[in-house]
Amino acid sequence: MLNCLNYINGEWKAAGGHISNYNPADNRELVGTVPSSTPKEVEEAVRAAGAAKEGWVKSGSIQRGSLLYRAAEKLEERLDDVAACLTKEMGKTFAEAKGETMRGVQILRYYAAEGWKKDGDHLPSSDPGTLHYTTRVPLGVVGIISPWNFPVAIPVWKMAPAFIYGNTVVMKPATEAAVTAAKLIEIFDDAGFPPGVVNYVTGKGSVVGQALASHPEVDGISFTGSDQTGKVIAQSCLEQGTKYQLEMGGKNPVLVEEDADLERAVDLTVSGGLKSAGQKCTATSRVFIHEAVYDTFKKKLLEKVNSIQTGNGMKENTWMGPVISETQLDSILQYIELGEKEGATLIAGGHRIEDGAAAFGNFIEPTVFENVTSEMTIAQEEIFGPVLALIKTASMEEALQQANNTKYGLSASYFTSDIEKALTFTEKIEAGLVRVNGESAGVELHAPFGGMKASSSYSREQGEAAKEFYTSIKTVSITP
Repeated sequence: MLNCLNYINGEWKAAGGHISNYNPADNRELVGTVPSSTPKEVEEAVRAAGAAKEGWVKSGSIQRGSLLYRAAEKLEERLDDVAACLTKEMGKTFAEAKGETMRGVQILRYYAAEGWKKDGDHLPSSDPGTLHYTTRVPLGVVGIISPWNFPVAIPVWKMAPAFIYGNTVVMKPATEAAVTAAKLIEIFDDAGFPPGVVNYVTGKGSVVGQALASHPEVDGISFTGSDQTGKVIAQSCLEQGTKYQLEMGGKNPVLVEEDADLERAVDLTVSGGLKSAGQKCTATSRVFIHEAVYDTFKKKLLEKVNSIQTGNGMKENTWMGPVISETQLDSILQYIELGEKEGATLIAGGHRIEDGAAAFGNFIEPTVFENVTSEMTIAQEEIFGPVLALIKTASMEEALQQANNTKYGLSASYFTSDIEKALTFTEKIEAGLVRVNGESAGVELHAPFGGMKASSSYSREQGEAAKEFYTSIKTVSITP
């Protein structure tokens, strides 16, 4: 068990109360405790970040990059320890947790290299004697509000660009995975980040997150979470004039054409929809299958789904672990009940698993519906669980129309062997991340990531696109 503290101005500090995090695979196991902070701790952290920002900017991007390289080395050294904590706290399999942690290492190295790149351009001037150029300057103090489903990768892909471009950070992780997040902060501390550059404050989102988003001395907020919470954060930022970026929900479709490689389509639909127990904003949720191959696809998919091994993520034979909490499990079961009530046909799973040791965890069977229509709740609302909805279609045009019939627009996949159809799909689908013959979940670390419609504030994270949020362009003209 780990008893974590807040990290403010280079020191580990306690708050008034604490929150206990239990293993979702075995609710008898206490993983650790984290502080239940108040606006007082947020105020202290913001002031520390504000006091540190001038020195951090002056240190230069190459020096900042060296610290990110050092952090990457330390995270890689502790790969198994961090991944094991992630699995025990969040539930995903150890293999997935190791992959996520290694992605954090790679992200740190990627942004460390950004420290050697140019930060502006020389511009021509109508006056030959005038020096005209642009440079980029950091926002200042950035608040990071991260979710529980990727407690390593998402905080790192937010913090690493913030640091390299000269910002200081106050991080508020989701409490459900805040013990894992604390291990990340230990990495930055051990790497030698100066006091105040990175700060970590835990607690309820309605208290700590709101205090951070509404603080007048916070210059930017980067948030990943639900669209409902995102709207509240956006309103707070608008009132303060704070720059913000939001990455929110998804109701991600997969379209399977009659000329698709069905084995590949089935494998990647199951992987995209059910790994991490479906707890990804990019997880496959709706599957539109051409009527000519519907029965064959369904048969192959059910064979694969019914062979999935659920259990404790630390066991080697486990393919799908538990969901994060009893509350999340109840929510998923309510959606399943609603799906049946609205007329969808349950053809796999749909029940809580309570046999043996599973009785002490938040386990649910991987679930598949058919006879789903686009108007049903399970085809419109984000379930955030291992639930797939199969929808039979007569043409790509029909499938595209239904796929776009949702408020979300995060990711989408299309399986076909026809390049013309593929190009049509990429043009017409309303999603920020589009894949042909690939799963809907995930994106390469150097590629811009973000959605359309209610999935995003239309900003983009990762890669060079992160520079657009974490910096502002300053145009300079100097005439002797």
